[in-house]
Amino acid sequence: MTDYLFEPSEVFSLKVATEAGEYPVARIFCVGRNYVAHAREMGGEVDREAPWYFTKQVAHAVHSGATLPYPPGTQNYHHEMELAFAIGAPVFRASEAEAAAAVYAYGCALDMTRRDRQQDGKDNRRPWSLGKDVEGAAVFSALTKAGDFGAVGPQAIALQVNGEARQDATLDDMVWSCAEIVQHLSQYYHLRAGDVIMTGTPAGVGPVVAGDVITGQIDGLAPVELTLTDAE
Repeated sequence: MTDYLFEPSEVFSLKVATEAGEYPVARIFCVGRNYVAHAREMGGEVDREAPWYFTKQVAHAVHSGATLPYPPGTQNYHHEMELAFAIGAPVFRASEAEAAAAVYAYGCALDMTRRDRQQDGKDNRRPWSLGKDVEGAAVFSALTKAGDFGAVGPQAIALQVNGEARQDATLDDMVWSCAEIVQHLSQYYHLRAGDVIMTGTPAGVGPVVAGDVITGQIDGLAPVELTLTDAE
C-alpha cells in the first residue's frame, strides 16, 4: 500500500437516477459558443467548422445545492446554465453511431465564470484558466440515464437568479449535438467512462453577487442550484 505524504483528494462522483452506484468523474470538457445567441451576446460568432473546448479540473466541481463564497479575483462573476452529459464506454475516433452510443447519462450543470478574467485572456490572447477553471465553478446535478431522458431536442433549458428568469431556451438551439461533440472530441482524446462534457450555454448570461441563489432546470432532468455567500 502506498504511503502518501498527505491525504489524497476524495473521488468526486454524481448520483445516477435508478442506480445504486455513483458515477465517478475523471475529466471535465466544456464546449465553447454552442448557442448562436450566446456567441453574439459575447461579441463573437459560432465557428461552424468544428466545436472547440476548454477544460475544468474535477477538483473544482461541486454538487447541486452547494453554498460557496463569492470567489476572489473578480468583480464580474457570471452564471452559465448548461446541459452536461457523461460518457459510458471507451470511444476513440468514433463514428456517428459509436459517438451516440457512448453517451451514458445527462444532467444539469452550471459553468460559473469570472467574466472579467476571461476577458483579460481574450484581450491578451492568453488562456482562460483564471476565468473558467475556478474553485466551485462546475456545479452538477444528479444524472439521468440517456435511455430514460430520451432524444435531446425541444426540452427547455432555463435559469433563474433569486426566482427571476435570466436564461430561457431549448436544447435544439445547440449548434453541435452531443453525438457530434463526442465524434469530434474523440479525434483528439481517448474518451472513456468518467469523462463529463458540458455543452455550452444559451443567451442571457449575467452577473451574480453574494446572497444570490442560482437555480437551473432542463425538462426531464434533476435541477441544479448554487447559493453564493460573502467573499472570504
